[in-house]
Amino acid sequence: KAAHQKGTAHEFTPEEARQAGSKGGQAAHEKGTAHEFDSEEAREAGRKGGQASHEKGTAHEFDSEEAREAGRKGGQASHSGGSGQGGTNQGGSNVKR
Repeated sequence: KAAHQKGTAHEFTPEEARQAGSKGGQAAHEKGTAHEFDSEEAREAGRKGGQASHEKGTAHEFDSEEAREAGRKGGQASHSGGSGQGGTNQGGSNVKR
């Protein structure tokens, strides 16, 4: 039997898991086998991460000045042929008043 089937496998702490994942990602990039997100995959991953952080209550809440600055940058990017993110906010307002 394998260690995990016998119940003797090492359980990673969240920090150990993060470090192991980081090392794996670095190795994959060095080998050239890392996954490269296209813009649609990146958008979907960001949406899922934002949704999860809202559900957990850990999402960043912008104050009025931060929201104004983010909107300004997004507008500049969308009008200059940049990332096209455009400062859209899916899922409701995150602005503290």
